[in-house]
Amino acid sequence: MERNQQINSDKIILITGCSSGIGYCVAHGLKARGWRVFATARQTADVERLRAEGLESVWLDVTDSLSIRSAVATVLDQTDGRLSALFNNAGYGQPGAVEDVSRDALREQFETNLFGALELTNQVIPVMRQQSGGRILYNSSVLGLVAFPYRGAYVASKFALEGLADTLRLELAGTSIHVCLIEPGPILSRFRDNAHAAYQRHIQGERSPHRAKYAAMETRLLKEGPAAPFTLPPEAVLKRVIHALESPRPRARYPVTTPTYLFAILKRWLPTAMLDAILRRAGGEGRR
Repeated sequence: MERNQQINSDKIILITGCSSGIGYCVAHGLKARGWRVFATARQTADVERLRAEGLESVWLDVTDSLSIRSAVATVLDQTDGRLSALFNNAGYGQPGAVEDVSRDALREQFETNLFGALELTNQVIPVMRQQSGGRILYNSSVLGLVAFPYRGAYVASKFALEGLADTLRLELAGTSIHVCLIEPGPILSRFRDNAHAAYQRHIQGERSPHRAKYAAMETRLLKEGPAAPFTLPPEAVLKRVIHALESPRPRARYPVTTPTYLFAILKRWLPTAMLDAILRRAGGEGRR
């Protein structure tokens, strides 16, 4: 990948969830290509760390409306009101059987994975309309296409995100504001660590009829290194994000990793019963 440390004032992007994983990789990768990157995080220590690494960083908690408005205002104040792109990357996975997921747990999942992205998007669309163009990217998942057992809250949030992005793309047709979905499968990140913390916070596994499956699931979540086949580093996502941002004709969807391509095909062609059997096995029925 060609590296270019010279900042291009016409390429300005706001990215959520940059403390680690995909957001961290994309922020540094785009800065190396000449983008002016505003890398956000919800922990002040992470904001300071990102700044120390040479990134422009802003505190942003996507579950907090005041934080969203403040972050956007800060970015626009520093860019003379310009913003080329938004990458809605922040998110986490809430494990647990659907019957064990409380209303509060589901609401918390949607606040981060959907509602914050919606509110942030609606803050930047007027800016992009005024400047006659822009790119809005959403980090979805293979689980925005198909369902795995014991991921119901996360699956629901990503299915909803896909529907929201598809609708927005139709509504913005002809405005030169392009909407793209990034759809990763397994990527090396802190996703499993965060998922385990969410599990401990919301699921009372010892009281559940699914407790045996949960024990196996915790083993997978705590496993060092890749826990699923075809796991790729976050640079695989960066490659798709670059195309979505810089191509004159960006695609609506950017699958990343073999599982995303495979399950998209299987969902289109297989009967539901056959697909369900494959998804139960691929999802480990909670064990993987």
